[in-house]
Formats: sequence, C-alpha cells, structure tokens
Amino acid sequence: MATLEACYLNPLYFLLTNLTSVCSLRTSQAHTNTFHAANRYQDRRMKLRVKGFGLLLLLVLLALCSTIDVCDARRGQHWRPRSSPGSSLFKRKGKPKKGSSHRQHGVNRPSPKQPVTPPAGPGVGKGYQTPYQPTPSPNPSPISPVSPSPKPSPANGNAHSSPKPPSPSCGKGNQPPAPPPVAASQGAVFNVVDFGAKGDGVSDDTKAFQAAWAAACKQGSSTVLVPSELEFLVGPISFSGPYCKPNILFQLEGTILAPTNAKAWGSGLLQWLEFTKLNGLSIQGSGVINGRGQQWWTYSDPNDDEDDDTYNQELERMPQVKPTALRFYGSFNVVVAGITIVNSSQCHLKFDNCQGVLVHDLTISSPENSLNTDGIHLQNSKDVSIHHTNLACGDDCISIQTGCSNIYIHNVNCGPGHGISIGGLGRDNTKACVSNVTVRDVNMFRTMTGVRIKTWQGGIGLVQDVRFSNIQVSEVQTPIMIDQFYCDKRTCTNQTSAVAVSGVQYENIRGTFTIKPVHFACSDSSPCSGITLTGVQLRPVQIPHYHLNNPFCWQAFGELYTPTIPPVACLQIGKPAGNNLQSYNDIC
Repeated sequence: MATLEACYLNPLYFLLTNLTSVCSLRTSQAHTNTFHAANRYQDRRMKLRVKGFGLLLLLVLLALCSTIDVCDARRGQHWRPRSSPGSSLFKRKGKPKKGSSHRQHGVNRPSPKQPVTPPAGPGVGKGYQTPYQPTPSPNPSPISPVSPSPKPSPANGNAHSSPKPPSPSCGKGNQPPAPPPVAASQGAVFNVVDFGAKGDGVSDDTKAFQAAWAAACKQGSSTVLVPSELEFLVGPISFSGPYCKPNILFQLEGTILAPTNAKAWGSGLLQWLEFTKLNGLSIQGSGVINGRGQQWWTYSDPNDDEDDDTYNQELERMPQVKPTALRFYGSFNVVVAGITIVNSSQCHLKFDNCQGVLVHDLTISSPENSLNTDGIHLQNSKDVSIHHTNLACGDDCISIQTGCSNIYIHNVNCGPGHGISIGGLGRDNTKACVSNVTVRDVNMFRTMTGVRIKTWQGGIGLVQDVRFSNIQVSEVQTPIMIDQFYCDKRTCTNQTSAVAVSGVQYENIRGTFTIKPVHFACSDSSPCSGITLTGVQLRPVQIPHYHLNNPFCWQAFGELYTPTIPPVACLQIGKPAGNNLQSYNDIC
C-alpha cells in the first residue's frame, strides 16, 4: 500500500516542485522587469525636469528682455526703459497751444499764414576775425566769474621787490554780469510779408512792420520774422511796451533800409528804430540794418563846379538832428546777436536805462570820416556784457556814459575809430558816476586813442574800479589816456571841480603808438589816484607829419608794478596829499 501510495504521490510531488520553481523563476523575472521599468521612469522624469527648468529659464529671460529696446542696442545706442503710455500722454498734453487768430483789428489785411519754424540762430564765425591777435588769457565764459590774469614778473636787471597789484576796490570785484535769458520762440511766427510788406527796397513797409509787431506783442513768446533776400524800406518806428507780453524774438534775416528823403525825418529825430519798455527781447539773425547815413555825412562844396545842384539841395534839407540807428530804452534782459549795422547817421546801437544786456557776434561798420558815429553807446545801464564783436566807425567803438555799472567787455575788435572810452562825463556841471568796468582781450588798429577816460571841467561824481587788461594796439595814436580837461569845442571855461577818477588798473597793454604812449592829465582839485601799471610795453611807429612825445602826467598818483616801455617816470608814487576821497556810495 505504501509502495502504491509512493507510486502515486511521487509524480505529484515532482509536478508541484517543478511548478514552484517555474513560479519562482517568473517572479524573479517579473521583479527584474519592474526594477528596469522604474529606472526608465526615473530617467524620463529627470529629463522632463531639466526641460521644464530650461523652459522656465527661457521664459524669465524673455520677460526681462521685453522691457529693453533691443533695436537701440543693435544701433549702438544706450539702452533705456520704454516710456510708459502715461508719460507720453502727459508730454502731449503739456505742450502750449498756439494762437488761433492773427488778424489785426482795424486793418484790412489777410490773416498771416500758419506759423512756421523760425530760422536757425546766427553762426559764431561771423564775429572776431582779424590778423591782429592779442596775447590774452583763455576766454572766460560770460557766465562764470573772471579770474585775474597772472601778473608778469619784473624784467631781469631791474629786479627789486615790488608790491602785489591791489584787488578791485568795489565789492563786486570785476565779476562779469550774468547774461540775460535768451528769448525762445514758443508761439506763433509773424512774417512781415504776411502783413503786406513788399521787400522791394522802394515801397514803404513801415505799416506792415507795425502790424506784425502788434500781433507778436499781443501773443507774447512769439517771433517777428524779417525774411532773407529782401530789402524793406522802413521809416522811423517805435516797437514799444509796456503792455507787450514778454519774450519776443525779432528774427532779422533780410535788410532794413532807412529813408533817404528829408520828409521822412521832419525837423529831426533822435532815433530811427526804437524798442522801449520791453522784457526779454532778442534781436538776432544774419540780416542788416542800413542807416544810409551818407545823406548826413556829405556836404556840398561851393567851390566845386561839378556838383549836382539837385543833389546838393536835397542834402541841405536834411535835418541837423541825426537819428541813432537802433536804440533800446527802459528794457530788461535784452539780447542783440549776429546782425550787422552799417552807415548810421549818428550812433549805431544805443542802450539807455536798460538792465541785463547781452551783445555778441555783432558787426558795426561806417567810414572813418563819418562824424559822431559811435559803435555802441551805453548810458544809465547796468549788467552789460559785450563780446566777440567787430566795431569800425567814425567815433568811439564803445562809449560808456554816466549811470553805468557792472560793464564787461571782452574779445572785441576796434578800428578805425576813437577807441573804447568812459565819458565824456560831467558836461554842463552835471554829476556823473561810473563803476565796475572791465575791458579785456581787445584788438585796436589805427584808432585815435586806445582805452580812455574823459571828463569835463566843472562836473562832479566819481569813476571807480576800472580794469583794462590784455589790450593789443597797432598804430594807435595814444593808447592810454585819462583826460579831466576834455573839451570838444574851440574854447572851454576853466573850472575847479571835476569828476574824480580812482582805482584804474592797466595790465598788459602792448603794441605800437604814433603820437604818445601815455597821457594822464588830471585835475588839481581832484587828482587821479590808485592808477596801477603792469606789463605796459608800447613802442613808437614813426609816421610822417606826426611828432612823437614822451609819456605825460599831471596830478596822477599810483604804482608801477613792473617796469614799463617806455618808462612812465612822471607817475607820482603813492597817494595825493590831503586827498580825502569819499566812497562811491557817498558821492553817487
């Protein structure tokens, strides 16, 4: 039985054993397959994470680049954030609105054209061109204070210790005035042609200029345009305030001609083109103001049989009062730049009772024999700056009269003419006061005097704190002059009182003279005091019919800080005895 059971059971045991082995083998293979599948899954997850991280990094870079103007970077410009729409809208809303109507009431003229962009300002290359160059220190800016030029050391062989030159006596210390703000056109442009001006040099365009000015005056911050390549005949005219709105730009590109018939002047006028009681006015451009003053300069010769009788009769009818070409009165922050003024019958450019004046790149020209044709005339004006200007006329290139203070003149060409003068002051026993005047870096060619102070006998007042520096003279008759006995008549009465002169510095005055190097003629009652000379070197040029004289001094006191050529031995060292000079504020 046991044997039989064994026969039956052994095959079952064998089968079960084989099945168990097979199951174990398959289970082992299943575990192996599961392990490999897990590894592949981990690899795929890692790859997906890397791709996701790269995609995220790309998105971040794109977000950053969206705020940068990439095109500007490609063009080589500095990158900058884009302006937000709000800021652009703000800028558009902030622009001033232009005038909608330019029609003049009471004048049957068509409305002017739509405003146009005014012509560009004048170029700098127009002024200050001459072969005669001084040896100046670097040109100072009209805005920054002026540093005094270094004093030359005494010449070898004459070496002895000399005191240092004094600082300017006034508190301002020869500081240049701050330039007035230049008027910028922000509104409409009023072209004189649109108001009926012909510009043919024959038709009278005075009313058209008046109408254009009235429109600009009412608008304010606007431009009156005198277009180029046209000649406008304009009679005596006043462009006046005080009811004009400020900051008017008079853009002169064409030519303005003065009338030559006697009827236009009546019994005589003091000025031709006048601007009064204005604020922030600028006259600029490349145009010309032609005074045609030959009518006043030319006189008939009764001994000349070839003269034209009709022409001489017209000359005789011209009034004896001669007009100034361009005058500014009672105005603030005035700029004159780039234009040319020629052949005025009398003074070319005058500033009277003005404050804040800037003149630059200006050209003034008239013949040497044109009487009383001063270039620039200053009277009762303060804070004036004149630079890079060419002046050639028949009288003083620049004349500084009573009531002027804080005057700064540099880089100017003068000649022909009578030089740069302070005065004449004190005429007809009047009081005259001038202070804080600086004239430097100037060329003078064949002028009557160089730098001059002239006062009348009998006047009262004071000239104080004056500095003449870096003046180059060529064939000038008398380069340095103080004359307290000035007289332009045949005879003048001797008087005791005089306008006092104190604190005048002469630095680096060099070149050639034809009559006398230095002339100091001062009053017995009010001697000149505080005169200092540094680096003065003047050599003679022998001119036929001219007799050379040595330096002349009378009642002139001061100091020689360096040896001079020629020696100015006549200057009395120190202060005048018993001269108790009052302060500027006490006198003026």
